[in-house]
Amino acid sequence: MKILVTGGCGFIGSNFIHWMLEKHDDISIVNLDKLTYCGNPENLKSVAGDPGYSFVKGDIRDETLVRDVLAGGIEAIVNFAAESHVDRSIKYPEDFLMTNVYGVKVLLEAARERGVSKFVQIGTDEVYGSVPEGLSSEDDILRPSSPYSSTKAAADLLALSYYMTHNMPVMVTRSSNNFGPFQYPEKAMPLFITNLIKGKKVPLYGDGGNVRDWLFAKDNCEAIDLVLHKGKPGEIYNVGGDKRVSNLELTRHVLSIMGKDESYIQYVTDRPGHDRRYALDSSKIKGLGWVPSNDFLTALEKTIEWYKENEDWWAPLRERAEIIEW
Repeated sequence: MKILVTGGCGFIGSNFIHWMLEKHDDISIVNLDKLTYCGNPENLKSVAGDPGYSFVKGDIRDETLVRDVLAGGIEAIVNFAAESHVDRSIKYPEDFLMTNVYGVKVLLEAARERGVSKFVQIGTDEVYGSVPEGLSSEDDILRPSSPYSSTKAAADLLALSYYMTHNMPVMVTRSSNNFGPFQYPEKAMPLFITNLIKGKKVPLYGDGGNVRDWLFAKDNCEAIDLVLHKGKPGEIYNVGGDKRVSNLELTRHVLSIMGKDESYIQYVTDRPGHDRRYALDSSKIKGLGWVPSNDFLTALEKTIEWYKENEDWWAPLRERAEIIEW
């Protein structure tokens, strides 16, 4: 199978490409990435010479380019390409609208014209909005609360409309908060880890009581791989790590592993419209045979160790990262 992976130089996309090339001998991957601030070719340096991997620099909004890439025998598309940081979406909503909605429209139209056999749209649990109690299932009403989650909800609905209207083999995954190697250091976990490596405090929003469900990126990649091969067209699959902790609890775990105390916590003004709690019901994808393979604390230790060992990767990114404070 020849797969187009869009946004493959980003965090989850690059982890997915590593996963697929390691696990499958019968696939080849074309990576289409615009190389925005968080798209880093260094994430895929180790596979650059793999005969099953090729890279195309470009924007998913470029209709001509997308059609040309698909003309090269692409059989399936996995779309990771997205603007994804909530803080940035509040400041730059136009960027999110154009990439996360219009870009998906371009991919869908080109895939429909070419007769691509599978299209996996990568979504997020944030589209369900804050869930005071219980779990979000795939059939729940969407209540996005930021420009980021609103554009991702729109992308999901647009993709699923192509299944209903054109019978396109579209599937959607919605994962919880991912963590692991290659995550851009503006996001909470790598920001906290790299701050502590540098002897700085960690900025914790509000009272730290916001709850997130944490998922090791490699486990998400395994789930996406399963949906690609065994998922049912027209379906949505939640992918949660079943590890729901408050941001304060997460911070304490990171501090403990890194040998720091709570004097390294700096409470900062909360993000506007900050959702209080996310929690996913992942029973549908578990019905396909998936469960998270990595223990949360063990995966967290591995992640922290990776950042300790790869300062040459993240240090230049921190220098130019736009860490937005309120």
